[in-house]
This record gives sequence, structure tokens and C-alpha cells, in this order.
Amino acid sequence: MPVSHSAAPAPPTDDPVGEWAAWRADRGRSLTSATGNLALTETRWLPAGETPDLEAARAGQPEGVTVTTVSRTDLVTGEPEHGLRFWAADAPAIRAYEGTEAFPYDPAWVLDAEYAPVEGARKVAFEHIRDNGGSRDLVVPGDISLTVDGRDYTLSAFDDDGVLLLVFGDPTNGDTTYGAGRFLFVTRTGESTVRLDFNRAFVPPCGYSDQYNCPMPPRQNRFHLPVRAGEKRPVFRDGFPDSD
Repeated sequence: MPVSHSAAPAPPTDDPVGEWAAWRADRGRSLTSATGNLALTETRWLPAGETPDLEAARAGQPEGVTVTTVSRTDLVTGEPEHGLRFWAADAPAIRAYEGTEAFPYDPAWVLDAEYAPVEGARKVAFEHIRDNGGSRDLVVPGDISLTVDGRDYTLSAFDDDGVLLLVFGDPTNGDTTYGAGRFLFVTRTGESTVRLDFNRAFVPPCGYSDQYNCPMPPRQNRFHLPVRAGEKRPVFRDGFPDSD
């Protein structure tokens, strides 16, 4: 499930707070764009063996609606499964959206870690939020090792279109942050090192539309202490259902 890399971290600068604020602003624009997370109104999976007809799907759609294709692997058969996604520039979620709360920037949550590539990579099972307990194998090209608050962790970040994406959980989930966990793009800083800037941890796409099927944090990616950095949860006006 490729995630918009507008959420990805920029190289370090002499003004980390300013860069973080710019990232926040850019993310806000991305979320409310015509094909942003808030705009997804329907994911329509086709019967087995069928492929999308984009021209037919786009015919007769109202102005402001964009139609794209999507694919996945069928959990039962292992065969490719194809579908259509419908995005509305004036989706109800966009109209009701007021913003995404975040913790103040905290330099203590910018952590350097060791990275050990796995030759040939490997696949790790990630449970997905809409698969009723089922899991999907995602390519994890290496192990991320670090110590947080005296405890050692070996994290699994999967390959998201060439960028390492960490799906993690912590005790703030369901309290002050999105209940199903958060996402974080990992910056490669060398052959065997990476940086995790948790100030740029973000709410996954399924926090903005129930038409996404997001991976959930595996056990090894769950921290024992609260990660009070990064985004908390989306805020909508009264009456709009929060997907948290």
C-alpha cells in the first residue's frame, strides 16, 4: 500500500523546527488535495480475474471525481486482485476536516539506529486493519536496531516504493494518538545507519478514510513507553464520524 512520500522526512538542516513546521504544512495540503487521504470515498474490488476499465469507470462521474486503479494479493488464492478507487475533491471528510493534532517538536525523539540489510530481503506478515485478522506479507529489506529507554528493539520497516516505512505502536494509541498505530518514514544515513525522527510520525491513511486497508504494527514494532512526538489524530467537526 504505497503511502504519499510528502510525509517523508527531509535531510537535516540548521533549523529542524522550521523544517518540521514546513513538513506539517505540506502534509496538510496533501491530505486535503483532490486525491489526498481525505478524498478517498470508495474502493471497489472487482470479481476474480477481472481487470479495471478506467474509461468506463470515469464515464458519467461528476466534476471533481478522480478514478484510479489499485491492486493487491487475494488472501485466499494468492492471485492478483484488481480494483478501482474513487476520489472526490469535495468529499464529506474534506469538508468536515479541521486538522490533525500533533505533539510539540521534541529533539529527544530524533533517534539514530543501526541498520542491517538482509540479503535478498525477506517477507514479514503484517496484519491489516480490514482483513479480519488476516495478514499480508510485506518485504522487509533489513533490521533496525536501537535502544529506547534502556530497552533494545529490533524493528521491521517494510519497503514502500523504495523508502523504508515503519509501522509502530506505543501506549498513546487509542488515548492521545490514532488507535491502530502510526507510520514513520525512515531516513538512510549510511550503509549501516538510519535516523528515526518521531516528530514526523503520522496518522496512517485509514485514519482519514475507511476505504484504506492499512498494515498494523507487528509485536516487534510496539514500544513499551509512550512516544509523545509526531501526529496525534485527525480532528473533524461535530457530527462527522471519526475513523479512529
